[in-house]
Amino acid sequence: MRRRSFMAGLGAAAVFRPDPAAALSPPSLLDEARRRASRPYENRSAALPPPFAGLSYDAYRGIRPVPGRSAMLAHGPDFAVDLLPPGLYFPDPVRIDRDMGDGPEAIAFEPGLFDFDRRYFGDIPDTAPGAGFSGLRLRHPLNAADRMDEVLVLQGASYFRAIGQAMVYGLSARTVALGTGGPTPEEFPRFTDLRLHPAKAGAVRIEGVIDGPSLAGHLDMTLRPGRETVTALSVTLLPRREIADIGVAPLTSMYLKGPLRASVSDDFRPRVHDSDLLLIENGAGERLWRPISNPARVETSAFVDDGPVSFGLYQTRRGFADFEDTEARYHDRPSAVVRPAGDWRRGAVMLVEIPTGDEFMDNIVAFWRPEAPLGAGSEHRFGYSITWTRADPAPNDHRSIVQSRSGREHDRPGARRYVIDLTGPPEGLRPEIAGPGRVEIEGASVFARPDGDTRLTFLLLPGDAASADIRVALRDATGDRPPLVWLHRWTRARDGGV
Repeated sequence: MRRRSFMAGLGAAAVFRPDPAAALSPPSLLDEARRRASRPYENRSAALPPPFAGLSYDAYRGIRPVPGRSAMLAHGPDFAVDLLPPGLYFPDPVRIDRDMGDGPEAIAFEPGLFDFDRRYFGDIPDTAPGAGFSGLRLRHPLNAADRMDEVLVLQGASYFRAIGQAMVYGLSARTVALGTGGPTPEEFPRFTDLRLHPAKAGAVRIEGVIDGPSLAGHLDMTLRPGRETVTALSVTLLPRREIADIGVAPLTSMYLKGPLRASVSDDFRPRVHDSDLLLIENGAGERLWRPISNPARVETSAFVDDGPVSFGLYQTRRGFADFEDTEARYHDRPSAVVRPAGDWRRGAVMLVEIPTGDEFMDNIVAFWRPEAPLGAGSEHRFGYSITWTRADPAPNDHRSIVQSRSGREHDRPGARRYVIDLTGPPEGLRPEIAGPGRVEIEGASVFARPDGDTRLTFLLLPGDAASADIRVALRDATGDRPPLVWLHRWTRARDGGV
């Protein structure tokens, strides 16, 4: 799914107008999801009517909410809601209900809620049968008391994204992933219904129904904005068929290039990515530090676990000089950390890395996959939170990896040098480096950098191997604490001989 077109060019002000045809006492959205799952999937997608059909990117951006009609809908003292138009990548209608304390009422859709740029549109009809809102955006005085900043968007399939203070939109989350990175086309269940509940104590609750050929589902989210914005979620999945390739709590991001493999893209910027690290805190107490790559072909990695503590996609660099991009502001994009509520038992954190030649496609996905398939006709609830943050990936009392780099060893054909820089002095650090039996690792060395931090370097000699998964356990002198574990996959397809 194309990215960055989601959020651009949609602002203005609005009022709430109930749909007179809405039922006075609608069923709960969880019951609606169960009802959908009990029946064969009904594909409700249809061609959009004018004026929303066949739009270019610029034309879609030319649809703007009319002040006082479809944006800045007051939702309690601390929030406002924008209603998003259909078109371009977002053809499917989403029913949107608002509850201001007297029960939910559906908001009626009509073209008159929006202003249309005359460079792209002629006469606008009064009605657009079959069209509906494509999603919603929430605002909150996030960075200044007198300004309602964007804080959350739900739009497109089951995608949503959020930010905290001093952040711009970057990576996204989804309600569910299905078939990601597999041999068959990925399935994208989509929001069909969204419901806003009354805002309380600086937080707002949102419900949603998703539906697709293989499953229906229910999302119950509470958004609490702040320096770090937290979305607390309960997701109920209701499969119509047995599903083994499920993705729970999926995060979706973009990685084009960075210093671990800088020559992937001939670009003036040293880094181009929304995220550069998958960090897992597993049930055994280890912290698995897996730098992200832009591979030559789709690469899928599974990190088997029992009772995961957390996993997240991190943006580890926070300086402008790290990216040199004045427009995209990659240094201000959030990290997102998933923390399960309760025991998720056995399964694996999955990482899917997809090749890309530009920064306009999301090519990184991380999610949890339960060990046991989800049975047809069953019901599964997953509780978790996502923290959208600028925080460093390592706690203050732990070592952190500053950067990972690699390059050809020019006086040693067939060898590739890896460099890992860590916080803290080298004294007491005992690295344990392992790779598959058919490759060699030589020349491991640990020493102090000029700034007093630590550098670890070693050579990989892959021989005739097609790929090699490298594991570096960074243990302290006592061995009392579970190690920080650095992981990397070398592939001949991406790196050639080395």
